[in-house]
Amino acid sequence: MFDELYSGDAIINYKRKRVRDHVLLHSKNGNMLELNSGTGEDALFFAEHGFLVHATDISKGMLAQLKQKVLQAGMQGQVSNELCSFTQLDKLHNKGPYDIIFSNFAGLNCTGELNKVLQAFTTLVKAGGIVTLVILPKICLWELLLVFKGKFKTAFRRFYSAKGRKANIQGVHFKCWYYNPSYIKQQLKNDFDLLGIEGLCTIVPPSYLARFGEKHPAVFKWLSKLEDRFKSTWPFKYIGDYYIISLKRKT
Repeated sequence: MFDELYSGDAIINYKRKRVRDHVLLHSKNGNMLELNSGTGEDALFFAEHGFLVHATDISKGMLAQLKQKVLQAGMQGQVSNELCSFTQLDKLHNKGPYDIIFSNFAGLNCTGELNKVLQAFTTLVKAGGIVTLVILPKICLWELLLVFKGKFKTAFRRFYSAKGRKANIQGVHFKCWYYNPSYIKQQLKNDFDLLGIEGLCTIVPPSYLARFGEKHPAVFKWLSKLEDRFKSTWPFKYIGDYYIISLKRKT
C-alpha cells in the first residue's frame, strides 16, 4: 500500500473512500482476509465497521506499525495479523474460510505470478463470499497523456511490462506487473461470478500529482463528480490508474 506515503493528500483520501464504499456495497461485515495490509489503515476502518480482519503482509516493519495502531485503538479483538506473503497463501496459518478477501492499492501488482495467488482464493473464501481487489491495469489514460510532455517511456511503460517494470516510490524499489480485469475474470471464472468493476483515477488525477486537490480544489471537486458518475461505464472502468473489481464465489 504505497499510497500510505501520501496519506494526507486529497487524492489519496478520495481513492480510499471510493475503495471502502465499494467494499461496503458488496459486503456489510464478516470475516475478512486482507492481503498486503500495510500499516493497517484499512484494517482498522473495516474493523470499526463490523468486520473481523485478519491482516497479512510480508513486511515485519509494516506489521509492527499495524500492531501498534491496533493496540492504541483497543481493537485487538477485531484485528489479528500474520506475517505471510500473498504468493504463499498455502502456508497461511489462519485459513478461514473468509467472507471476503481484500487487497488494496496494487499490492498484487508486485508479482508476475498473480495466477497462483488467485488460485488460492477458492479454498479461502466461503460459498457466497466476496473478493475485492484494487489493481493497476495495462492502460492508464493519465499516463498516455504524458506523451504530450515528451515522457514517452512513462506514457507507454504499461504496454511493455510482460517481464515486469522497475518502480521506485520515495526510495522504495520494487518490480511491477500490470493486469487487466479480463485476466482476473479468466483466472477466477470457474468458481466466481463478477459483481462489478470501477475505474479509479480515470478522470481524477493519479497520486503522483501530489497536492493537486489542495492546489485546485474547485477543479478537483468537479473531476471527482465526473468520475463518480462514469466510474462503472465503458471505457472509464478500464483506463484508470487503478480499477476496483469484486467477484462472488459461486454457491
